[in-house]
Amino acid sequence: MLIGEVARRSGVSARMLRHYESLGLVRPTGRTDGGYREYADEDIRRIFHIESLRSLGLSLREVGRALDDPGFTPSELVDDLIRQARERVAAETELLTRLHRIGAAEPADWEDVLRTVALLQALHSKSARTRQRAALSSADGEPVALEALVEAVLRESDPIVAGALRWALARGAEGAAALLAEGLASPSAEVRERAVRSLAEIPDEEATAPLREALAHPDAVVRGHAALALGARGLAEAVPVLIDMIVEETNDVDAADALSALAGRPGSADGIAAGLVDRLAHGTAGAPARRRLAQALTDIPGATAARALAELARDEDRSVALTAAYIVELREGRER
Repeated sequence: MLIGEVARRSGVSARMLRHYESLGLVRPTGRTDGGYREYADEDIRRIFHIESLRSLGLSLREVGRALDDPGFTPSELVDDLIRQARERVAAETELLTRLHRIGAAEPADWEDVLRTVALLQALHSKSARTRQRAALSSADGEPVALEALVEAVLRESDPIVAGALRWALARGAEGAAALLAEGLASPSAEVRERAVRSLAEIPDEEATAPLREALAHPDAVVRGHAALALGARGLAEAVPVLIDMIVEETNDVDAADALSALAGRPGSADGIAAGLVDRLAHGTAGAPARRRLAQALTDIPGATAARALAELARDEDRSVALTAAYIVELREGRER
């Protein structure tokens, strides 16, 4: 079979076939009387083998080794090809994401595009200082892709940079709460905590709904941050989780402060005191937990809290009894 027919049947150009021959990859079996290359069936099969290996990403040198070296083992090369393919996919995915975020910023001209690209690059910088400056500038009138800010705050481990990113998102970035709420479903505990902390700093009603849902989250850290944020917003539904935090000694001081603030709202004190008393009545709280519950009752006004403290002043555990007695004396001193 002459080179033109081989090119037609194989889809490999005559020029490329000559290049393969110059590299020693394919050697036509014979020549015609006129001196033209003549390919046998075995030559055609080798051409298809070359093309198959090239389709996997092998270089022509690697193809030659694979076909001619009896000691060649493909496993290491295949692993390397997999690594290279993953790197290419990651690079293309990053490019696609960057283009999507530039589009989301709705640039009016190329200057807007360039500013957005600069911001995205800065948010991915290895320098914490550069990332912090990018976060601060993003809330200062620069065009910004909201998804990029949310992604940045969810991956940021530097507390100062994270604080700047949360501040930027809290400055009225519409749609931020919905994107951050998706982070609550992350398999990473660190990402979930970053998401709920960011939601807690968004003052709009938009963030209140996902924070309410977070009160039932299986992650106690998420529940705690949500409860503290909702308590600061005056929402009594956070009370049960705040009481749990006191019993479990998880940010118990902050939880007690939140309960105290909620108790200052009209008609709230007795309900909060009843919740604290209920945890005491079940008898499942150990002495340290009872002492923390007594301390939490300090600034809860009303008769329910007073009766609970009087009871705790007679607790079998001396430290609990002394703590409660001191609080009773303190409260009576305030009333005089």
